[in-house]
Amino acid sequence: MTTTQPPGTPLGSLPPREHLRLGQIATVLDVVIPVYNEERDLEPCVRRLREHLARTFPYGFRITIADNASTDRTPEVAARLDDALEEVTAVRLERKGRGRALRTVWSLSEAPVLAYMDVDLSTDLNALLPLVAPLISGHSDLAIGSRLSRGARVVRGPKREFISRMYNLILRGSLAARFSDAQCGFKAIRGEVAERLLPMVEDTGWFFDTELLVLAERAGLRIHEVPVDWVDEPHSTVQLVRTATDDLKGVWRVGRALGTGALPLDRLARPFGDDPRDRELSGVPGGLARQLVGFCAVGGLSTLLYLGLYSLFRLGTGAQLANAAALLLSAVANTAANRRLTFGVRGRDRAVRHQAQGLVVFAIGLVLTSGSLAALDAASGTPSHGTELAVLVSANLAATVLRFLLFRAWVFPDRAGRDDPATPPYPSHDRNDLTRSTR
Repeated sequence: MTTTQPPGTPLGSLPPREHLRLGQIATVLDVVIPVYNEERDLEPCVRRLREHLARTFPYGFRITIADNASTDRTPEVAARLDDALEEVTAVRLERKGRGRALRTVWSLSEAPVLAYMDVDLSTDLNALLPLVAPLISGHSDLAIGSRLSRGARVVRGPKREFISRMYNLILRGSLAARFSDAQCGFKAIRGEVAERLLPMVEDTGWFFDTELLVLAERAGLRIHEVPVDWVDEPHSTVQLVRTATDDLKGVWRVGRALGTGALPLDRLARPFGDDPRDRELSGVPGGLARQLVGFCAVGGLSTLLYLGLYSLFRLGTGAQLANAAALLLSAVANTAANRRLTFGVRGRDRAVRHQAQGLVVFAIGLVLTSGSLAALDAASGTPSHGTELAVLVSANLAATVLRFLLFRAWVFPDRAGRDDPATPPYPSHDRNDLTRSTR
């Protein structure tokens, strides 16, 4: 039958994590196996997975075969398994794309824990229960198998090993990713997280995994990693060059979206802990510690930028003019960085106003630093460059506390006191190409 699009993603942040009420849920886990032209391997792998789950997984489960527009006998094999095995369901998509298959099936599934694995079962199935257990308990939001973390045991050729490690280094350097293995075909996610997160993921191919993980990590969701035993499939049909090119394009697109604040990641925020007292602490400003850390980090980088600009401008002009120009440029950069990183303001809404208010804060710093330079000139006449820098550093440190207070109370007040910025529309995904076989 033809399926319909599920209801829209609800607004608001995620609820606290809770242990699943397993006694009230018939199907706890839905394992999706995306396939394309796998008529030879599909049946033995599905039967092996079903036998393993029946023997080791203590709750209800389902195995969903997601056929990505196969052109061989894969649909026939999938339909036969659907008819023969009660826990197996076959789904047919008329367009290719692993990401499209996962997003479509996960969006339609009612299971509270969603997983997927490659049809070749390269990953040892003994890692499946450790993968989903933190999601069932409420400890984590997503879980991934890792071939690159300590404790993993991997058998594969040097070419794939090199490409995998280089790709993860690129993710760490460009998108500040902290997870160790983006591409291992062995992942799981809680259902309520998938409901919010999947509409934000644009990719429909191999980059789907990476985009999902990067957005989840940036939103502050907890990602659990499981070291796995993994044996390379020598007959894999993945086109490495094309996949690598598409992945690099995806890295650029996601990096740009994160840099401009185009994604409403606040809809994925979790409360701190599952105890109501953690969310209603009287007399403690929300997020103060995190904001202080962010402000200090941005301030340190801004100071280095300011000193570098001052030294550069000082080569061709006087101390006062060099100070004003360096402070102006570093102030614009400082306000933009604090807006996004320290106080979590995304999008372009009120950006000009925030910069204008930041310039007022800049004027205060200018008065302090210029006054310090004037006092130094009056005291010593012709101070050395090193003495000028020392005085300027002291003046900037003196203005730091006042700057933070002004930013927190005036420029970027508490998020609860602001109107929610306009939310850009989610990308639309067509599910009309999906058919589900029925018994």
